[in-house]
Amino acid sequence: MRAYWFDNQPGDQREDHDSGRPVHPDQLKKLGVLYYHLPDLDAVDELAAQRHYKNRDEITVSPEKMGDVYEDKVKMFFNEHLHQDIEARYILEGKGFFDVRDVNDDWIRIALTKGDLLILPAGIYHRFTTDQSNVSPKIAPRPFPPPAGRRQAVN
Repeated sequence: MRAYWFDNQPGDQREDHDSGRPVHPDQLKKLGVLYYHLPDLDAVDELAAQRHYKNRDEITVSPEKMGDVYEDKVKMFFNEHLHQDIEARYILEGKGFFDVRDVNDDWIRIALTKGDLLILPAGIYHRFTTDQSNVSPKIAPRPFPPPAGRRQAVN
């Protein structure tokens, strides 16, 4: 994982957009963004159990898997959005970027590769994109917390 301030320069969203200003993991923690490097799905399962995550999905973001809708999907994932629940993503293969907004409304880019797991808090604006290589990130599984009203607070 490598985090830095997004440079806000025009260009393809899949470029690095590295401002040259790194962001320390402690700064991500202050935003509620948690990072883990986990060696395999067994470790992901263990963390999911500790955090009481029950539901999962898996997505492979690639031209081969998505066909003609690939470019539209990559653009859709890059649209800024938020969720009412935690979002956790584990990179099983490939690489990609998650961008999150900080308290001053600036973007922080987080470059993720195989073995990286990122947990975004509910209510944080974020977006996702592949990098320029279009090497498909296989993001799997995404452990979700249980439905609202049944959550247990776990740090």
